Amino acid sequence: MTKLAFLEAMNFDELWVLHERLTKILSDKIASEKLELDKRLAQLNGADLGESQETQPRRRKYPKVLPKYYNPSAPNEKWSGRGKMPRWLVAALQAGRKLEDFRIDTAEKSDS
Repeated sequence: MTKLAFLEAMNFDELWVLHERLTKILSDKIASEKLELDKRLAQLNGADLGESQETQPRRRKYPKVLPKYYNPSAPNEKWSGRGKMPRWLVAALQAGRKLEDFRIDTAEKSDS
């Protein structure tokens, strides 16, 4: 007699009840495994976040910088004088213009 012969000897109703019980047991085990894995993942994520915060210092907040230079051909294009120089200004400087030609007047600043 094979190991599964007793299953073959069972009638349909008995097999169906067994199937439902097994399905319930399996779904409970899967749910508990998933819960355990979620807890472990949360612990690992918490540890990763904690380490990264300790090793990387927080950046200081900088105040908003008002623009100092503008593009006369497109007045909405402005530059604060910090960071990479905009292309329109680089092209104008290469054409022989001076940086002071693009300076925003202080009176113009107070109006806006």
